[in-house]
Amino acid sequence: MSGAASYLARRAAQREKVRILYRRALKDTLNWAVHRHLFYPDADALRERFDANKNVEDIETIDRMIADGEAQYNKWRHPDPYIVPWAPGGSKFTRNPTPPSGIEIVYDYGREDHI
Repeated sequence: MSGAASYLARRAAQREKVRILYRRALKDTLNWAVHRHLFYPDADALRERFDANKNVEDIETIDRMIADGEAQYNKWRHPDPYIVPWAPGGSKFTRNPTPPSGIEIVYDYGREDHI
């Protein structure tokens, strides 16, 4: 019984690795394609490459294919990926950081109180 449980656990881990690899590769494909009309054929080709091997059952073959896929992903990964401007690493991230404690910001520009 523990053999079947370890087999199922390993297959679940492999499925998760394949899912993560596919998502990373798909997002990286969008980094290489400037426009959506260029992205869609590349995304379809990527999906076909993953679907061609979805019926493989041998655990060792699947592990080898995952390792090859990750190596190929790392080889062709975009050197300067797109980062959303307000995300960490983006151009707007912490552009206007919160002021340190003890500094008061006054928002009544030019208004003078007449006594």
